[in-house]
Amino acid sequence: MSRPSHPQSGDTDPVAPSAGRGHRIRKASRRALRGFAPAPAGYPGGRPPASGSGPGGEPRVFPALRTAAAYAWRILVVGALVYAVFSVLGRFHEIAVAVFLGLVITAMLRPVTDLLSRFLPRPLAVAVTLLGSIVLAVGVLALVGGAVAGERAGLDREFREGVDRIEHWLQRPPFRLNPEALTDVQSRIGEFLSSHRSTLISTAVSGAGRLVEVLTVFALALFSSVFFIHSGDRQWGWFCDQLPPTARERVMIGGRAAWRTFTGYTHGIVLVAAINAILVGVALFVLGVPLAVPLALLEFFAAFIPLIGSPIALAVAAVVALAAKGPLIAAMVVALIVIIGQIEGHLLHPIVMSWAVRLHPVVVAFSVIGGAVAAGVMGAVVAVPLVSVLWSVHQALRPAGEPGPPRNPAPGKGRGS
Repeated sequence: MSRPSHPQSGDTDPVAPSAGRGHRIRKASRRALRGFAPAPAGYPGGRPPASGSGPGGEPRVFPALRTAAAYAWRILVVGALVYAVFSVLGRFHEIAVAVFLGLVITAMLRPVTDLLSRFLPRPLAVAVTLLGSIVLAVGVLALVGGAVAGERAGLDREFREGVDRIEHWLQRPPFRLNPEALTDVQSRIGEFLSSHRSTLISTAVSGAGRLVEVLTVFALALFSSVFFIHSGDRQWGWFCDQLPPTARERVMIGGRAAWRTFTGYTHGIVLVAAINAILVGVALFVLGVPLAVPLALLEFFAAFIPLIGSPIALAVAAVVALAAKGPLIAAMVVALIVIIGQIEGHLLHPIVMSWAVRLHPVVVAFSVIGGAVAAGVMGAVVAVPLVSVLWSVHQALRPAGEPGPPRNPAPGKGRGS
């Protein structure tokens, strides 16, 4: 008996229809599975993530973007905190200025008091130091006032002659200004003063009010400096004792670093200002410029604003020299501005202040400008010591294994005023 032959392609098997159906199902399943590659290991559910997603199906974030976002919210928090602090200080700026001036007086007079306390009781040493400094300051102001009063008669004549010289100089080449234009400027100034007399009087009255406010701030600064000089270390120790034990040591370390930097900056800037004032006073006296002593005193106070204070004071001296002595002496004063600027920038600041303040000149410039924008002249004075103190505290609290900046930067690099 012969075996039944297999059906050809396209034929149906009447005997085993269920077997043929199963074969077709298995064949279709193999075709369907042939297009899928095996899923990579490590993915949930055995499926690879979609394009642009992370391992859990989360959106993929570049590491640089994740780091930038982490720093961004921290910067926002710090910025909000700094804004809040400056807002509070702005509302109580008289108290803040008085405390700052009290710290400056303490930094200047504390070494003298410590020296006198070896021979005198501490309260008596504090009294002698403060009274001596007040007498010295009043004596300097009296000297300036006497110099101005003694030169008043001559100054009126010199300034009138100087203005006439400037007018004749502007009428000659290369300016060739019309004399009527200069006369018209003088008449306009007179008309402005006569028409705005009430405004000028009210401004003078408000200026008197500001003078009372300034005297109040100085009195508060002197009052606070008495206690800072007498027992400032005990007051700081009491404050640290009120802190939690975990933060007490770090606050004490940061406070010591801050005070060391602040006193170093104060001593350095006073020494630089004194040297600048002596140089300017001697040069103006030799050139015969009037008001040499007041202009030297102006240079002393202007030097407390780094980078821009000294050129501004010397520019005032150049204007006085132009009005009193003519263009030649004024040009020599301008040359004096350049020379003293070079001495201050390349000799005094690197030698005197580099041991106390380690800031790049760019940082100093931005600090001065930012302080001036935020709080005017006082902000420009406070900006550099504030940034220096914050940087020194950061350096003191830096972990031991963290690398820091070089200890001895090259001359002219990494050092500011």
